Amino acid sequence: MAQGTSKRVRYAVVGAGNLTQVAILPAFQHAEENSELVAIISSDKAKRVALQEKYGVEHVGGYENFEQVLRDSKADAVYIVLPNTMHRSFTERAARLGVHVLCEKPMATSVEDCEAMIRATNENDVKLMVAYRLHFEEANLRAIELVRSGKLGDPLVFTGTLTQQVREGDIRTRVDVGGGALLDEGPYPVNAARYLFRDEPREVFAFTAGGRDGRFHGVDASAFALMRFPNGRVAQFAISHEASAVSSYRLVGTEGDLLVKHGFGYGTDIQHELTVGGETETRTFKNSDQFAPELVYFSTCVLEDRDPEPNGIEGLADVRIIVALQESARTGKPVKLAPFEKPKRPTMEQLIVRPPVEPPEPVNAPAPAEG
Repeated sequence: MAQGTSKRVRYAVVGAGNLTQVAILPAFQHAEENSELVAIISSDKAKRVALQEKYGVEHVGGYENFEQVLRDSKADAVYIVLPNTMHRSFTERAARLGVHVLCEKPMATSVEDCEAMIRATNENDVKLMVAYRLHFEEANLRAIELVRSGKLGDPLVFTGTLTQQVREGDIRTRVDVGGGALLDEGPYPVNAARYLFRDEPREVFAFTAGGRDGRFHGVDASAFALMRFPNGRVAQFAISHEASAVSSYRLVGTEGDLLVKHGFGYGTDIQHELTVGGETETRTFKNSDQFAPELVYFSTCVLEDRDPEPNGIEGLADVRIIVALQESARTGKPVKLAPFEKPKRPTMEQLIVRPPVEPPEPVNAPAPAEG
């Protein structure tokens, strides 16, 4: 692709669920310096018609027309926002056409699928990025920076909580499309513990619960997990699709601690409470568009031929942990993990701030959470 700032990467967005409609499609207005929405692919005709008109895109189609739509729209990249079990096949289909892939997390539902996605994109010489929006978001990057600065001393304990009341009938309640708390919410605390400790866990343990009501079908509605890292560090987290909404984490070091409120979410302010030597300071990071920065960053990687930091290896690193947690919950035993190398970690250099979006009213795509 031509070098230079005037070039825009042409995106086809695949999947038109709630996240796509309230956050991803509106984000293109804040990424127009190097990113352009040229196609929308959805299995729902009503969505295709409404979104085509709203965003003025020429090319829309169903999943069965995927290749044709990519060709017709001359798409350079896809943003895959499909059920978790479909990530691998659509990544492979895009890669075969020489189209770059930005894929929502979790990257896939098995280690084998993640490895196949990495292989397919490598073999076809296209970029693969997993959509870790918090790798570009200021409150999370500043948390990483605080740890690296030594202000907290030696980081020892990570505790995360991510809960919500999921809507009856949401895909997160179904096993056939890769639902459940560990796959849906697990990537957030798992990823945060890894980027704050700058390390990979060596052993994990989890309890899961199946749900107290009829909403859940063969999936974990809640999970409680422990992850043992090298150097005596431990991460623990509680996640649930059947509890009041909370999104926060705390990192405790030998010299101080940092509490990050709304730390995993989007569409709200995020707050730091930093306590060192008994003194607490609070800092608020204003609500911002967390999806445009992903587009801007990935487009830059495509245009400048750079490997994205949250690449396939980053996606695989989380999925292998989640799969081990699922195994632990099934067997009631801790699961050891092989050593794993992740040479690049997110840094402040990846910070991109864009103003918040006003989420539009979605078509046939209610929010995953009640309320």
